[in-house]
Amino acid sequence: QVQLVESGGGLVQPGGSLRLSCAASGSIFDTMGWYRQAPGKQRELVATITSGGNTNYVDSVKGRFTISRNNSKNTVYLQMNGLKPEDTASYYCNARRTLYDNTVLVYWGQGTQVTVSS
Repeated sequence: QVQLVESGGGLVQPGGSLRLSCAASGSIFDTMGWYRQAPGKQRELVATITSGGNTNYVDSVKGRFTISRNNSKNTVYLQMNGLKPEDTASYYCNARRTLYDNTVLVYWGQGTQVTVSS
């Protein structure tokens, strides 16, 4: 079975930094990324990265967050700098693989809490 194990969440003051990690079992995924969900809000995409290194970010985190991956370790990272209170949420790792018959396999981590508060 595929398992995504997340770590790195915590409590930081505004302007602080955190680095999230997500280690995936199994073979390499086409796309890996991070989503977040705050209480009472929809889960939103934060950042994605393809196996080739192409990245995508939601506008609100551009210039502050950096997504990266180590394909040998099958691990994706999210470096978060200049954190703001509105970044407070549970962050979920996501991994996707599209099969030759166009079936899309989607896997989720269990979430890691990020709280930005003074």
